[in-house]
Amino acid sequence: MTQPDPRSALIPDQSARVNVATYATYPEAQRAVDYLSDQRFPVERTAIVGEGLKTVEQVTGRLDWGRAATLGFGQGIFIGLFIGLLFGLLGLGGGNLIYAAAYGMVMGALTGLLWSVVGYAMSGGRRDFTSVGGMRAERYVILADAEVAEQARTLLSNLPTR
Repeated sequence: MTQPDPRSALIPDQSARVNVATYATYPEAQRAVDYLSDQRFPVERTAIVGEGLKTVEQVTGRLDWGRAATLGFGQGIFIGLFIGLLFGLLGLGGGNLIYAAAYGMVMGALTGLLWSVVGYAMSGGRRDFTSVGGMRAERYVILADAEVAEQARTLLSNLPTR
């Protein structure tokens, strides 16, 4: 027997809910739900649903051996600094916070450099670019339980424009 997903109690089935408003951007939808909350509407009976989802990957530059090494080195420095400071603050860095931070930076930079160059070599030239990605929706729909949908529509009809 399969166990129910524990998140199902937090995210109810949306198919029984009613569309009360549609917005072009997430901040607009978020502002509308915030307005409902300010009006003492039971916002726990609503959901913001992104429709028409697509992934967008913006290419930010070329990736070659030098860039791979530089990115790994730089990321390693910051991760090493964080770990070194953490060890130093916990007294695990030989008792000297500056020594622990410096040691963490050096080890982090070397590890990051090595990890990045090995990863780039293993890619075999199949991904010679850097990018950032994310999800985008064409529209954001506010859904509400059928029993409170008309109240939500009425309140949102009075939502002040900016």
